[in-house]
Amino acid sequence: MNVENTESQMKKGLLELCILGIIRREGEAYPSDVLSQLKEARLVVLEGTLYPLLMRLKNAGLLTYRWEESTGGPPRKYYALTPEGEEMYQLLLKSWQELSQSVNILT
Repeated sequence: MNVENTESQMKKGLLELCILGIIRREGEAYPSDVLSQLKEARLVVLEGTLYPLLMRLKNAGLLTYRWEESTGGPPRKYYALTPEGEEMYQLLLKSWQELSQSVNILT
């Protein structure tokens, strides 16, 4: 059995919660800041994984974004939670807390 594959699947399942949590805490966030915070928490995610996920969350109505001009390059896209995103965050957080408690009891 491949432990790396199992670990990867567990992380993927929690990535949406973590991203919504980061953006919620910051108020709005630039993708590279999200990547930095994930890396600091030892949840290393590649840009090629983050950008499609942000787009999926935006298309689902959970995120909105705004463009901000940058003095050192192209405009930057900053993401923020919508009211639906806040609701989804709360639901996912509750689910995680219940699941985590159950796993802790069993292990």
